[in-house]
Amino acid sequence: MTKPSNVTADYRARDAAHHIHAFSDMKSLNAEGSRVIVRAEGSWIWDSEGNRILDGMSGLWCVNIGHGRKEIADAVQRQMSELSFYNTFFKTTHPPAIALAEKLAAITPPQFNRVFFVGSGSEANDTVIRMVRHYWASLGKPDKTVLIARKNAYHGSTMGGGSLGGMTSIHSQGGLPIPGIHHIAQPYWFGEGGEMSQDEFGIFAARELEKAIDAIGEDKIAAFVAEPIQGAGGVIIPPATYWPEVKRILDQRDILLVADEVITGFGRTGNWFGSETFGIEPDLMSIAKGISSGYLPIGGVMVSDKVGNVLEASGEFHHGFTYSAHPVTAAAALENLRILEDEKLVERVRDDIGPYLQSRWQSLADHPLVGEARMTGLMGAIELVPDKRSRGQKFADTGRVGTLARDISLRNNLVMRAVRDSLIIAPPLTLSHDEADQLITSARKTLDDTQAELKRLGLL
Repeated sequence: MTKPSNVTADYRARDAAHHIHAFSDMKSLNAEGSRVIVRAEGSWIWDSEGNRILDGMSGLWCVNIGHGRKEIADAVQRQMSELSFYNTFFKTTHPPAIALAEKLAAITPPQFNRVFFVGSGSEANDTVIRMVRHYWASLGKPDKTVLIARKNAYHGSTMGGGSLGGMTSIHSQGGLPIPGIHHIAQPYWFGEGGEMSQDEFGIFAARELEKAIDAIGEDKIAAFVAEPIQGAGGVIIPPATYWPEVKRILDQRDILLVADEVITGFGRTGNWFGSETFGIEPDLMSIAKGISSGYLPIGGVMVSDKVGNVLEASGEFHHGFTYSAHPVTAAAALENLRILEDEKLVERVRDDIGPYLQSRWQSLADHPLVGEARMTGLMGAIELVPDKRSRGQKFADTGRVGTLARDISLRNNLVMRAVRDSLIIAPPLTLSHDEADQLITSARKTLDDTQAELKRLGLL
C-alpha cells in the first residue's frame, strides 16, 4: 500500500478523531484509514488520492440517476430561495409536499393514493410497525399486532426497523428485537435450498409463512413484511414459485402485505417497483433511496386505499417527524422523478442496460471461484465458493473471503459490496454499455486476484 498524500492523511486523522462511522469497527477502520471520496460524476467517484472508481453500488443502492446532476442542484437552490423549511404538523402543508404526494400516487400501483413522508427507509419501516397495528386497532382488532418478516432481511437499523429485519448481528446489540416480531426462512435457494430444485424450494420457503400463521394464529398477525428482493441480505432473488405461493397464502387470510421497496423501488428491477416485477399487490410500501437518488434524505410509506380509508376515519395518528415532507428534499425528489421519466431510465433497465449487464454478469459464472451469478434489473450477486462442483460447500470463517474480494475490487477501482462470501452490485441506472464492460473486466480481474491470494494463503 502506497503512503497516502498529506491531504489524505489529514482527512483521515480528523475523521478518526471525531467521526463514528455506520456499521464499522472503528478501531480497525481508524488504523487502516478511511477512503476519502471527494467528487462524483455519472457512474464514477474520485477519492482524495485521485483514483477514479466505478461506483458499482450507486452510493448505497440509491444514486439511480447517476452522480452530479446539475438539475437536482438547481431545483434545490430554487426551493431554498422560496421556502427552505416548514413543517407539515399543525394543519399546514406546502407546494412541494403536495406535488410529490401527487406524483407518487401517479407512478405507484393503482391501490396507492396516499403517502406518509419520512426521512429514511428505517423511519419508513418504523412507521409501518405503528401504522399496521393502529389500522387493526381501529377496526376493533387490537390483538392483531404480530409482524412476520424474514431471516437475513434488512429493514433498517433503528429499534423498529432493526427488529423487523432478520439480521443476527443487528439483534445482538441494543436489546433487539422488540416484542411482536416473528422471523421465518428466507427464499435463498443457493445457500439453503439443499437438494430441492429452485421451484420446489420457492414453494417450501413460502409455506414457512403458512406454518407461522397457523402456529401464531391469524387473529394475532398484523402483516407480513418483505423485500421483493432481499438487498443487503445478499441480493436474494426468490425462485419464480415463491411470490405466487405467498399471494395464495395471504389471499386466504386477513393479513396485510407490506413490500419494503427501499432498494427495489424507482426502477432498480426494470419496473418502477419490485412489486410490479414479481406480481405482488401490497397494502403498504416502504420507499426511500431512489426516490431522490440519494441527493437528499427522504422516504415514505405508500398507503393503499384499503388502509388509508380506515386511518382517515380513525382520528389522529400520533406519529410523525420534523422533516416529514421537507420542502427542499421534496423538490429534489420531484426533479429526480422527472429525470427518471423523461430519460426513460426505468424502461432502459428493463429493455437495454439491464439485459446487457445481466448477460455479461452471468458470464462470470464460468470462473472457478464462482458458484452462482444472479441478477434482476440492475442488482446482482456472485457467490464465492471453494469448489463450484458442490453448491453446499462453503469457505470456513464465513465472510473472510468476501471481505478480501471486496478490498481487492476497490484496489481494482470498482466498488462492489461483500455480503458473507458473495459480492454484490447495484450500479446507477444510467450505466453505459462501455461502463458495463469495464465493470465486468474489473470484476473478473478481482476474481482472478482473489483466487491467487487465496492460494497464497493456503485457503484454496
